[in-house]
Amino acid sequence: MALHIALDAMGGDRGPEEMVSGALMAVSESDLEITLIGDQVRLEAVLATHDTPSSRIHLVHASQVVGMDESPFDAIRRKKDSSIMKAFALHKEGRVEAVVSAGNSGATLAAALRLLGRLEHVSRPGIAGIFPTLKGPVVMMDVGANVDCRAEHLFQFGIMATAFSQVLFGLDRPRVGLLSIGEEGGKGNLLVKKSHELLQQSSLNYIGNVEGRDTFQGDVDVMVCDGFVGNVCLKLSEGLAEAVLGMLGEEISKSFKAKLGYLLAKDAFVSFKKRVDYAEYGGAPLLGIRGNVIICHGRSSAVAIKNAILVAAEMARNKVNERILELLSLDHLLLQDEALPSLENIAAGVSS
Repeated sequence: MALHIALDAMGGDRGPEEMVSGALMAVSESDLEITLIGDQVRLEAVLATHDTPSSRIHLVHASQVVGMDESPFDAIRRKKDSSIMKAFALHKEGRVEAVVSAGNSGATLAAALRLLGRLEHVSRPGIAGIFPTLKGPVVMMDVGANVDCRAEHLFQFGIMATAFSQVLFGLDRPRVGLLSIGEEGGKGNLLVKKSHELLQQSSLNYIGNVEGRDTFQGDVDVMVCDGFVGNVCLKLSEGLAEAVLGMLGEEISKSFKAKLGYLLAKDAFVSFKKRVDYAEYGGAPLLGIRGNVIICHGRSSAVAIKNAILVAAEMARNKVNERILELLSLDHLLLQDEALPSLENIAAGVSS
């Protein structure tokens, strides 16, 4: 039986046109069923502009939309008929196996927490970013869901990102590093030092502290950090990739020799651009939730949406949450019970 994915078709900066195009691309490359959730009249109009609408695309009407600048907690409380709330309602009812959204990240997390809840032993769900390196992808967690963390949270991030890396990239024992200002175990702030101690005691393949400059070398498969640091790394990496491509373009245009060199190496430049394009990974998985969720960039293109849908399907197909629970059970003695933060406090800390 084909997997069924729900797409918040009203989320993102580019409107439902890009969402619909991405969904159609996804069904053309897979056997997935996709439900678009949003203003039905508008979505039908967008679908009508495509020559080959698919019978595996379905529509669910939602009369409300959560704006990108709205308070996440207020939005999910006041807008029960929003596209993001309806998407998670479908997931809770078992009518879809995953949710993809490029809308308000805080509202996405808040809705997931309210309607699906946390996995057992997970106190802070987190967002896992995927970065290209010289040798293969590295999963960084958290990249924006939790700006204030305790060592136990970073420890859980390491477990969840390891499980994701295992099922999505086929790694048996992903190498786990802790992002710090030095490789020595004594380096870093109090949070990093305590997290280092927990990770050392765990069953994870922990290799120790890793400096920021080593992130893209490919010698680590999972990078652990709090959401404040992770989001800075994410935005810095995106900006750097765009700046490098822009600078290359400027240099190429300066002389005939440079233009000639570009023509000779055009394939290499195209491959490089594709390699550093966030759209290739589609979006960032929200891990620690009783379900499968992908949070996409607000500027996501149709290609990014397509890839996010395919990754969401892989998460569901490979049962990433079952693997997370297995790894958590191995280190249950290191997990400390604590008072769970309120939904409002978690959602307020999410970076869009």
